[in-house]
Amino acid sequence: MLNANWVAFQTIVIKEVRRFTRIWPQTILPPAITMTLYFVIFGNLIGPRIGEMGGYAYMDFIVPGLIMMSVITNAYSNVVSSFFGMKFQHCIEELLVAPVPNYIILLGYVGGGVARGLAVGFIVTLVSLGFTDLQIHHLGVVISVVVLTAVLFSLGGFINAVYANKFDDISIVPTFVLTPLTYLGGVFYSITLLPGFWQDVSLINPILYMVNAFRYGLLGVSDINIGVAYGMILLFIAILFFYSLSLLNRGVGIRN
Repeated sequence: MLNANWVAFQTIVIKEVRRFTRIWPQTILPPAITMTLYFVIFGNLIGPRIGEMGGYAYMDFIVPGLIMMSVITNAYSNVVSSFFGMKFQHCIEELLVAPVPNYIILLGYVGGGVARGLAVGFIVTLVSLGFTDLQIHHLGVVISVVVLTAVLFSLGGFINAVYANKFDDISIVPTFVLTPLTYLGGVFYSITLLPGFWQDVSLINPILYMVNAFRYGLLGVSDINIGVAYGMILLFIAILFFYSLSLLNRGVGIRN
């Protein structure tokens, strides 16, 4: 049984990886171009006028946040588009009647989202080397935070796909929730620049913890205690995982 589950997990992940690599001009290339524009506009053009932030040149300061932005959006987008596509084409029924536990199905889709998030994050990191000398303060933190973040937003994409009834529904959350939280998550600024009240408000933004933990891994600076950041990320992962599994077990949005 364990071997059968492993084969099922591998099959789903491989299918997901082949899906986004087959259409790489739509999935891999656009984020690289978008982030290059961010580096040029915010780093080269605006950065010199801002000066330093957190003791680093502005370009160096925003690079970790931009890498995390690409990981977040692509991990989320991969799962929400793929799983909803399976629902829309009525292919999900074949997967649900197979002798595969629901948690394996969930982990398989999350694995695909993580793979795309890491792939795009790696490409954006390579692009950033053309604009700054990237230094790594703590490799273990860098790797663990980027993987955990990809897992978290893959789960978020899965939940969005479960509830979505039409293609428009899979763009609402990224547009009206994910994008504002990302821009207000400390990607382009340190929350120490904000008044006290808005600093406190910023603490309810989960992306703030991920961006700052990743920035700590690269630069060694963070507005958030690194232990608290890890705790919040793991807490959100646990909540979203069990909620996603509950939705799958109950057939919400699938067995209608």
